[in-house]
Amino acid sequence: MPTRSARTAWTGSLQEGSGQVELTSSGLATFNVSFPKRVADDAGGATSPEELIAAAHASCFAMQLSALIGDAGATVQNLDVRADVSLGPDDPGFKLTAIALTVRGEVEGLDAAAFAETAQAAKESCPVSKALTGVEITLDAALET
Repeated sequence: MPTRSARTAWTGSLQEGSGQVELTSSGLATFNVSFPKRVADDAGGATSPEELIAAAHASCFAMQLSALIGDAGATVQNLDVRADVSLGPDDPGFKLTAIALTVRGEVEGLDAAAFAETAQAAKESCPVSKALTGVEITLDAALET
């Protein structure tokens, strides 16, 4: 299996410094990062480790759920997955305090209960969820009609 890489170049102190995160493996993008913007309500055009984790978790969960729905003999028409990653204080510093996964799906061949059960299994078996076992992860899963 492949290894994927990202790189950050940082200049300056925590409060006044800034950096750029490069998606090295794909070469698709470089994003600005800054600690003041990381802890502000408005990201101001910069990403953060929490946003990058949210992107990783949402995409990983969507892939895992799609696989498990297929294994159940059903067909995914559409999955809309959102991951909200929260940062809070810790002693010392900060920690991830919660991750809320929300999924709405259009699926042929599963009722609402089976969809919710399959989504729970995907949450538990997604590699990113497994990597984040120290963080409370909640799930809100529902079919759309």
